[in-house]
Amino acid sequence: MTTRRCTRSGCGRAAVATLTFAYSDQQVVLGPLSARADPVAYDLCQEHSQRLSAPRGWDVIRLPLSGEPDQRDSDDLMALADAVRRVGLAEDQPSEPGDYAERSGVREVAHKGHLTMLKDAANEAGSHRGKPRRS
Repeated sequence: MTTRRCTRSGCGRAAVATLTFAYSDQQVVLGPLSARADPVAYDLCQEHSQRLSAPRGWDVIRLPLSGEPDQRDSDDLMALADAVRRVGLAEDQPSEPGDYAERSGVREVAHKGHLTMLKDAANEAGSHRGKPRRS
């Protein structure tokens, strides 16, 4: 297998990153070396990938290169775990079955497993979809 080289003129170092341009979004994306050489992408060595600059007004998106730890994944996972923990440790007491129905004016029609079918008591007493009520 041949090692791809940095595409910057005069540089012969091994490429470690691939640079692409998203012209419609005015973004420059620098990420790990792509699996295959692409004629519309630029392979860069470590030094040139660190010194990257973009046109004025463009955003630079730097994805972690191979071997670099991705701190965002860990931070996102910890934020999610903290949110779940806060909900689990909430001081509100869980409501009893049927408690919601009593407070909201609905009645329980059917129950299967963790699912409950509720019916609005106000609509049930007031109308029968345009049909006259029998006495």
